[in-house]
Amino acid sequence: MTTFGIEEEFVFLDPETLRPADVADAAFTHLAADPRWKPLTHREFLAAQVEHASAVFSIMTEAQEALVGFRREVAAEAGRAGVLAASVGCPPDALPFPTITATPRYLRIVHEMAGVIADHQIQGLHVHVGIGDADQGVRALNVIRSWLPLLAALTGNSPIWRGHDTGYESWRNVGQRRWTTTGCPPEFRDAADYERRIERLVGIGGMKDHAIIMWAARLSTHVPTVEIRVADAQLEAWSAVLIAALCRALVDSVVDVSLGASAAVVPSAEAAPGPELLNAALLHAAHSGLDALVLDPVLGELRSAHEVLDRARSVLAPALEASGDVELVTTGLARLLDEGTGGARQRAAFASGGMPALAELYASTFTAEG
Repeated sequence: MTTFGIEEEFVFLDPETLRPADVADAAFTHLAADPRWKPLTHREFLAAQVEHASAVFSIMTEAQEALVGFRREVAAEAGRAGVLAASVGCPPDALPFPTITATPRYLRIVHEMAGVIADHQIQGLHVHVGIGDADQGVRALNVIRSWLPLLAALTGNSPIWRGHDTGYESWRNVGQRRWTTTGCPPEFRDAADYERRIERLVGIGGMKDHAIIMWAARLSTHVPTVEIRVADAQLEAWSAVLIAALCRALVDSVVDVSLGASAAVVPSAEAAPGPELLNAALLHAAHSGLDALVLDPVLGELRSAHEVLDRARSVLAPALEASGDVELVTTGLARLLDEGTGGARQRAAFASGGMPALAELYASTFTAEG
């Protein structure tokens, strides 16, 4: 069974203002002192952030249990510091410029990117899916790019920024468009073409190393995986696991020839969306989520969210059946359609009760088990 890993970025917030609270260094020190969490806990770009880079899994239920367990530890750290832990694409309010974790690499990024950093106060969900080699990974990337707008529509969770409703479900995805490399990756011939082209980017527009490539999907720089990075951090662990299950099924459909699904998940040559359509559809998804038409990754056309998700389940069915994830995905997608994305839920809370209602939403969802 194909392995996967999940990276979640969390932010500590002042419980009253919901601005980032720069307490992550103490939280990281405490978590890293525990042998259970040391390999999984990482500092992040902002002094208010901590990252969970999960263990490698093959079973989704085990991943969810582990994610909830780590979130409980982060929540405990927040409690010790008198702040609130949240899993959101961006904080609902922020100071004009964030405090940066003082490592040479991060400080160099600030120097290179300058004013872009003022609004780069974001948290993402990154799903890693194991691959046999880089050529396999490139084949998967070339298919995943057509699915990124749909994944973005499912995962918007950052509608409130600097105290106002932005009108977008994912303001994080809007902010990332300012970076040198962003949005859907281009198509590549093979792994050698991928390596050659990303190497030529180094040194241009703040691209000091491969890890600063901000495409919504890429090959990992440090493990043999495809890394799908389009999703905002999710309110609850179950939706993070749902996205991981979809990502794994998509990669498996491309690289596992025994499933016979590779042709089904790829649009025809006539329907294949070009880069201009894909990047327009990404912004469209960031704006409307599941409340408007969504780019169908197989037809290459805008269709209703229900229709697109029905087709997605159908073409991914062989991979989902092989991994045992049919029920998880079916139930999870139905729940998203019923309850709304994190972005929709945040917007509703903010409209009804402002910052206090958002704080209550964050507190009630952060360590929810199901």
